[in-house]
Amino acid sequence: MYSAPQLLEKVNAYLAQMPYARPPQGLYEPIAYELSLGGKRIRPVLMLMAYNLYKEDVDAILPQAAGLETYHNHTLLHDDLMDNADMRRNKQTVHRVWGENAAILSGDAMLILAYRLMSECPQDKFAKVFEAFCEATMEICEGQQWDMEFETRMDVTVDEYIEMIRLKTSVLLAVALKIGAFMADAPEVDVEKLYEFGIKMGLAFQLQDDFLDVYGNPEVFGKNVGGDILCNKKTYMLITALKKADGKQREELEYWLNATDYVAAEKIEAVTRIYNEIGVGACCEQKIETLYSEGLQVLNDIALPKERKQVLKEFVCSLMNRKV
Repeated sequence: MYSAPQLLEKVNAYLAQMPYARPPQGLYEPIAYELSLGGKRIRPVLMLMAYNLYKEDVDAILPQAAGLETYHNHTLLHDDLMDNADMRRNKQTVHRVWGENAAILSGDAMLILAYRLMSECPQDKFAKVFEAFCEATMEICEGQQWDMEFETRMDVTVDEYIEMIRLKTSVLLAVALKIGAFMADAPEVDVEKLYEFGIKMGLAFQLQDDFLDVYGNPEVFGKNVGGDILCNKKTYMLITALKKADGKQREELEYWLNATDYVAAEKIEAVTRIYNEIGVGACCEQKIETLYSEGLQVLNDIALPKERKQVLKEFVCSLMNRKV
């Protein structure tokens, strides 16, 4: 069994040698730049881990792992453009360096490259791999559309939000595990359980991100808290607060949601205070714990030796800052 650092090293080495030398460099330089920004490479590592549960020759699916990471970075490139973001991982975003038109075109090229890499699999695996990948990428677009529509709605429900983050965040983690297991000829029941495990953990991971945006330590979290509050993002926290607020709390929340001239620290403090009064943080933590426990149970139910699943379990627990 390979460790998470060993798999990460394999992914990074493969991405670094991908061919971008062909002209025009104005198309390929932004792609190489976006992929060079790094990150934890969670999705390709998960794919290799799922494969490694059943087979040792993980290099055999590096094209698919790289394809998944290329697709993920394509979404980040276009998200930065849509959000007019200046920085990504402490470096300028592609559209700030090369311009918006170049970002659109290079992002499109990344999408094509991702599909090409995903297609480099044995013929007997091609149909199912491509079907799973296409479904996941379409669902991510659906999730992004829901997220955009939620920006102008005040009646978003918790169930709608959970479905949105399932589509936007969880499915790519889940399909990484699914494709990895399928490529390793895992039993169909295991393939589906690993997919379900990815969905549960993806939901828990996103809800934890929502929670930490309000209550996290900036030095540990890696960014300032309160960002979601300042941009009125419809998170589990805000949706729950709007649902549970009494008349006075609702009035104050709506004041801050509609305010256009305010001191950022005051808005964060006021909204956080309302969250504390309502107990939103505890609600979110309970939901996270439920999803996390359900996910681990799914993994435990897979008929493999416990020690065989340990690397995957430890990796996911580390993402959630949990002890195994």
